[in-house]
Amino acid sequence: MAKGYWIGRVDVHNDEGYKPYAVANLDIFKKFGGRYVVRGGQFNGVEGQSRSRNVVIEFPDYATAMACYNSPEYQANIKVRQPHSIADLIIIEGYDGPQP
Repeated sequence: MAKGYWIGRVDVHNDEGYKPYAVANLDIFKKFGGRYVVRGGQFNGVEGQSRSRNVVIEFPDYATAMACYNSPEYQANIKVRQPHSIADLIIIEGYDGPQP
């Protein structure tokens, strides 16, 4: 079964205000079996537009990734994040087929 992923790109304009959101996510993601694959780190935006922070979170499957996003806990936490950042987020199913 293919895994599910959140791919987020974020510009934070108030680090102190953003911190409670990031801290609360640890328990939310753990509840849904999520784990960070990418959390910040060095990057080079070689094409298109980029934001200052990038994150990839892996979940057991697409349905679980969606359930986490739609959970009451995460929906409440979005309201903590929004005044302090601008974010782009997609939820996508991973590829579980043949490889080259």
